[in-house]
Amino acid sequence: MGGKDTTGESVYESTNPARPGEVVARVGLADAAAFAAACRTAKEAQREWAKVPAPVRGRVIASIGRLVEANAESLARLVTREIGKPYAEALGEVREIVDTCDFFLGEGRRLYGQTVPSEMPDKNLFTFRNPVGVAAVITAGNFPVAVPSWYLVPALLCGNAVVWKPAEYAAASAEAMYRLFAASGLPDGVLNVVFADGAQTFAGLELALEEGSVHKVGFTGSSEVGRKVGELAGRHLQSACLELGGKNPMVIMPDADLDLAVEGALFSGFGTAGQRCTSLGTVIVHESVHDEFVERFARAAAAARIGDPEQDVLAGPLLDQKFADRYEEYLTWIQPHHEVVSGSTGRITEDNPRGDFDGDGGLYYHPVIVDGVRPGDRLFLEETFGPIVGVTTFSTLDEAVELANRPGYGLSSSIYTTNPKHAFRFREGISAGMVSVNNSTSGAEAHLPFGGNGKSGNGSRQSGMWVLDQFTRWQAMNWDFSGRLQKAQMDVAEIVPDLEFRI
Repeated sequence: MGGKDTTGESVYESTNPARPGEVVARVGLADAAAFAAACRTAKEAQREWAKVPAPVRGRVIASIGRLVEANAESLARLVTREIGKPYAEALGEVREIVDTCDFFLGEGRRLYGQTVPSEMPDKNLFTFRNPVGVAAVITAGNFPVAVPSWYLVPALLCGNAVVWKPAEYAAASAEAMYRLFAASGLPDGVLNVVFADGAQTFAGLELALEEGSVHKVGFTGSSEVGRKVGELAGRHLQSACLELGGKNPMVIMPDADLDLAVEGALFSGFGTAGQRCTSLGTVIVHESVHDEFVERFARAAAAARIGDPEQDVLAGPLLDQKFADRYEEYLTWIQPHHEVVSGSTGRITEDNPRGDFDGDGGLYYHPVIVDGVRPGDRLFLEETFGPIVGVTTFSTLDEAVELANRPGYGLSSSIYTTNPKHAFRFREGISAGMVSVNNSTSGAEAHLPFGGNGKSGNGSRQSGMWVLDQFTRWQAMNWDFSGRLQKAQMDVAEIVPDLEFRI
């Protein structure tokens, strides 16, 4: 906080989910008062940071990108060790930070306003983007460095200060990322990291909002907690930037390339052990190709390698014990009318191995494909954060769109088809903020808007130029140099037409 470490009230141990007995980091957890104090520190630092010209702030962002690039392998290995993400994916996640910095370097010279013509003579109108002030950013740990960069980089570029509360179970990754940002030359207090549990964070955020030291809240996490954060911000006349959960559908049309569809379903359903907000929730497959698709999907899942995330695997362990416990509950949602077509379920152990892999004591789970899911089932309606994918059927595209929208989420979606009409009809009907055609539900690029609707968010968007509206406020200015008071809508020259004229 303010460039200095402070001690926490209690200690949290972040462990390696592939080897739960291995402690990766011990971090002191702050209380609500400490969180609010960090916001006050940020408020003081923000005043001077906002005075730094935006192109210069852009060069600082560029330095962050170069530092991350130079430390990419080390940071990716730490992410793999701490949250169990396969190394190849972790390296891609680190690359996302670099891409984000590269994009926003240019935005430092493009924080454009406009010169607008006035309706009166000798008067000019202007618009400017101003920083909001202090952004309180709360992120999950399934993407412990990439997703935070979507908040931190544009917020800092726009002249804001940030108080960042990462997930405790990704504390080492967050600390490493903070050190890289600090090495870029950011002034003390402009970026502050606070480790705290959910209750103390919420209480501290409430206190900071009451004190007026937080002007924007960014939250990535569950829909349930997102509602509470949004309500809290709303009470203080703020609109939070909410990136929440998803129940992401994938529609398989009769004309789909089934091999490609299976590849997309496998990656989006079970990559990162199904622990992405954009992970595949339900495959909605046309009845004419249902049997063939399910057979191929089950075969692909059986052949996929689950294991040590430092190796070439599709998925490693679940993130943390609390997520494993929650996933165990999701497995109880499997009902007698369902058919598990993928084989074993539950944790991979000596008594429940996956081939010759017994889990080595890690939080590894069998990938599960559940056929016969119905629209009223919990497995169909609710997010299941983990390696489980439901399958249901449809007969018409309109029915498929209705099924895809029914859970009420609206983050990501996908359709596999070779017919452009199907693709665009799906795009028009789906409620999701993101649509993929012949691609998986997962995968974001740094220059496209990322975000959802409904249970998945409040319509706010991250990434690309669209996120600038989250971290700036428009200011309008009029400059009258006529030497007299000109009143808008009143002192306006009127040119009278002859509306009765006819040829």
